[in-house]
Amino acid sequence: MFAAYAARIDADDPLAGLELGERPEPEARPGWSVVTVKAASLNHHDLWSLRGVGLPAGRLPMILGCDAAGIDEHGNEVVLHSVIGQSGHGVGPDEPRSILTERYQGTFARQVAVPTWNLLPKPAGLSFEQAACLPTAWLTAYRMLFTNAGVRPGDTVLVQGAGGGVSTALVVLGKAAGLRVWVTGRDEAKLARVLELGADAAFPSGARLPERVDAVMETVGAATWSHSVKSLRPGGTIVISGATSGPSPAAAELNRIFFLELKVVGSTMGDKDELAGLLSFCATTGVRPVIDTVLPLAGARDGFARLAAGDVFGKIVLTP
Repeated sequence: MFAAYAARIDADDPLAGLELGERPEPEARPGWSVVTVKAASLNHHDLWSLRGVGLPAGRLPMILGCDAAGIDEHGNEVVLHSVIGQSGHGVGPDEPRSILTERYQGTFARQVAVPTWNLLPKPAGLSFEQAACLPTAWLTAYRMLFTNAGVRPGDTVLVQGAGGGVSTALVVLGKAAGLRVWVTGRDEAKLARVLELGADAAFPSGARLPERVDAVMETVGAATWSHSVKSLRPGGTIVISGATSGPSPAAAELNRIFFLELKVVGSTMGDKDELAGLLSFCATTGVRPVIDTVLPLAGARDGFARLAAGDVFGKIVLTP
């Protein structure tokens, strides 16, 4: 079957290891389902895989792709939860978890095999393309806001970085939940677009804010860390789920963190129950993922190049 897969690891030029071509079809096994993929979405995790982060050379070739929506062997429309344990039936307390493409072949193909436990029903009101955006970036945003930030309707949340899959999800989900959402970014066009999505205010990166916020959603890392800490009210919370600009800021701001009793909370994706909650939230509120573009799987290299360059607003979706 035709697939987009990692054939080589290159930390400096990740796209050099991306290949498009034929790979074996997944085999059925007890407790697992073979899903016919209707749509799958790109994530930065796919670029990191090509750099060798979480994917050693000994596991190559590896079909890429964490997220997908499709049809299982019984004809059910499903969404994949891509966090998989060793047993194939959830993630037990003593077993390591992994994301599709770290140990198991991914979704950028006509079919993918996953534990049946990892399948959830796709709401009828969401297209396959929309549903395929949810399991990684949108689930990450959902957990950041509703599990880890400790915010309530009416609170003010700062989203660092405009335009990416997680940041656009934070804006849309935050507004639907009654939060006041502010966004920072370097690209004026993207800042204008987040205002169209419903953000209450948009500021240049590093700008002094009109007032301190209740929580900061941090995915940028080193470049915005000091601004995030300085933007919080006493007792406020930073939720960090990524560090695309690097993990080592020039200053940790420890004095400010302990003196103002700030909370720093790490957040990684979400569990199956949270994905079910996100699917229900979208179905009942009418919230829909922001899609930058839909490409055929044969055009995956263009999608990867745009993601690597940061030339996206929302999610890039591939259709086999």
